[in-house]
Amino acid sequence: MKTVTLYTDGACSGNPGPGGWGAILEYNGYEKELSGGENPTTNNRMELTAVIRGLQALKEPCIVELYSDSKYVIDALEKGWAAGWKKKGWIKSDKKPALNPDLWEVLLSLTERHTLHYHWVKGHADNPKNNRCDELAVAQWKKLK
Repeated sequence: MKTVTLYTDGACSGNPGPGGWGAILEYNGYEKELSGGENPTTNNRMELTAVIRGLQALKEPCIVELYSDSKYVIDALEKGWAAGWKKKGWIKSDKKPALNPDLWEVLLSLTERHTLHYHWVKGHADNPKNNRCDELAVAQWKKLK
């Protein structure tokens, strides 16, 4: 199985407001940038969309090293929270509805196709690929403003 590195980020001007997402896929010395936007949306929806679009771009099952500055995304996947929300009909442990079940549904199905390893990175810090994803995401929401 191929090992691919995926960097992702989402951004929003206002929350909700115009939003954008960016993703960078790396494999065997090659790099592909992806980005898009929506209006209106939220930052968390853009964080999720970045991961979804990156994984959807893969043509076959892969081992994916996922780098994101979103604790929401990384923790919900790595700690099994999202799978638990789904199992309980999209209700969280505090009995409140889980947000973004439509996107989580898609993302969870993609995690069944690929083998993911999760890496949280500090946003707007020293990770050049995460910073580039942020630039891609911001450029997309600026187009929608």
